[in-house]
Amino acid sequence: MGSVQSFETPKSRGGRPGKIDASLNKKLSEVKWGEFRIGDLFEIRPTKSYGLTNAKLFATAGDTPVVTNTSINNGISGRIALPPIEKGGIVTYSDTTTSDAIFYQSEDFIGYSHVQGLYPRQNIWSGSRLLYFVAAFKKAAANRFDYGNKFNRAITTEMYVTLPATINSEIDFEFIDGFIAELEAQRIAELEAQRIAELEAHLTVTGLKDYILTEEEHNALDGYDDWEWKTFNLEDLFGKSTRGKRLKRADRIPGELPFVTAGEADEGISDFIGNNVTIFSENTTTIDMFGSAKYRNYRYGGDDHVAIVHTEVLPKLASIFVTSAIHKSSHNGQFDYSKNFYAKDADTLNIQLPSRDGHPDYDCMATFISAVQKIVIKEVVQYADRKIDAVKDIIK
Repeated sequence: MGSVQSFETPKSRGGRPGKIDASLNKKLSEVKWGEFRIGDLFEIRPTKSYGLTNAKLFATAGDTPVVTNTSINNGISGRIALPPIEKGGIVTYSDTTTSDAIFYQSEDFIGYSHVQGLYPRQNIWSGSRLLYFVAAFKKAAANRFDYGNKFNRAITTEMYVTLPATINSEIDFEFIDGFIAELEAQRIAELEAQRIAELEAHLTVTGLKDYILTEEEHNALDGYDDWEWKTFNLEDLFGKSTRGKRLKRADRIPGELPFVTAGEADEGISDFIGNNVTIFSENTTTIDMFGSAKYRNYRYGGDDHVAIVHTEVLPKLASIFVTSAIHKSSHNGQFDYSKNFYAKDADTLNIQLPSRDGHPDYDCMATFISAVQKIVIKEVVQYADRKIDAVKDIIK
């Protein structure tokens, strides 16, 4: 396979690569190590390029990666419409910069001037093995090359990298495969732990962590069939609705304010803008041109196809209930492209709400929505708890 100069453990070399868990560190401390000449493992030659100027090369965007001398983004400076002329499954590096520009290329790509390719001499190098080699290659080349001290092919050919080795002085691919697989499993477990922790934090902050129904919530659910309902006019309840203002897409400035238009995708949010527009309050309800009502618990802007009902005077959970009642009344097919829903239609809209003594029973509505939320979120919370416990066991 290659020339082995010596065997050493990571302890004798004075360090271990990366931040990894105890079991992997133990494996690294027990493995045998050998020095392998890069020229024995790979043929090194310039990658194929189109020989175009940057202006012509990057003129048309596409899917094919162009690997250049950059030390970020896996060496990829852009993706273009030209077909690839290099096969993936090799290692690339720049002979004009530092070891930071050493990368494994998994995709077919287009090369570039001064980008060298390491082409395996034997068909035994999988993607995970090449990733392991890249780490060893970077370590061997660290702090040796820059713009004044070129990282040329002759030097690279004679360089040695430290890799796990068998007693027969071969690269220990069995160890590398197992090590990478375990490292990947650890990474996945940590990502899963992070996602579950974020879910748990969200549930706690939003008050949804508690899914045990109170006696009042039980009563609200059990007594639903006995509620007294009454018809109410929206304008009588919340005053005149407000119409948004047209803002053409070409005039929108990127920013952080959600901009609500008509449609169901992304809850009708078409953009995030920085324009100076009317900002509507959180805890309000929007009705779009098709009569679709949505509750908004954040500040936002709206275009002229959106009517804003000012439910901000209500407790949050009562507003959610009212939004459902509005949607039930306004979204029955009576509004479409030929007949749009406008703010004036909201003012004449009548909705059915639970009542007490002739007035809307907002306390009843809030309690009912709280109960429904708990029922819906219960399995999510229990799932999160189970996953957190499982991930903790894996990490241990």
